[in-house]
Amino acid sequence: MENEFSQTFEKNGAILLKDTFKEWVPKIIAGIERNLSSPSKYANENNVDSGRFFDDYCNWKVINEFQDFIFNSNAAKIAAEVMNSKTAQFFHDHVLVKEGGTSKETPWHQDAPYYFVNGEKTVSMWIPVDPITNTGLRFIAGSHKWEKMVKPVSWADDSDFYKSEHDWLPVPEPDSDPGNFRILEWSMEPGDAVLFNFRTVHGARGNETPMRRRALSLRWVGDDVTYIERPGRTSPPFPDHNMQTGQILRTDWFPILYP
Repeated sequence: MENEFSQTFEKNGAILLKDTFKEWVPKIIAGIERNLSSPSKYANENNVDSGRFFDDYCNWKVINEFQDFIFNSNAAKIAAEVMNSKTAQFFHDHVLVKEGGTSKETPWHQDAPYYFVNGEKTVSMWIPVDPITNTGLRFIAGSHKWEKMVKPVSWADDSDFYKSEHDWLPVPEPDSDPGNFRILEWSMEPGDAVLFNFRTVHGARGNETPMRRRALSLRWVGDDVTYIERPGRTSPPFPDHNMQTGQILRTDWFPILYP
């Protein structure tokens, strides 16, 4: 049954949940620090002029702290509830760290075009482990319902991610045209979580403060999601997955954790 917070999520495409994972913060920090000290082949430094903007993903199988959190917290149940889905299938984890003094902004984008998934029931959980004031995510309310998707770009240099012709929307510029967009943005404490649909357009300011901005994202899909072919290498790429368009994601790679 649809609940109040899933209704708000469906309307706006993003929602803030307070104190949701507060007890897990020490374990998430330990996992992030382990990731920073031993990055995977997917790790990226994002070509910054100052500071450091690190991101890495798909490490839950080798970082025990992440696996414990994903499997033993109530994250899967929350994901199913907010998606209004009978199931919650885990897609991947993503660590994002902007050290103090990092001016680089995260460009406005949707996650969906980078992924090989198709469906309405999707959710990302962005969970900071440092206090967030003017350094967190910003969302264009209702953008998950846009008929077309925004052109995906490389975070390193804003170039076309797929380098191919497609009927994308241009990357929006809400700060240049504030009257046409309703922006959602929240101050957050460690253990709070922002939940948003894969199609919700979002970005983030640089981190001009002296404080770190570390966050873990967990990505989930619901019971209407299937594999779809994209016009090039996706992010994450998941090589040799052997799935075909229209199939559900293979459960040995992407476990169903709720119920």
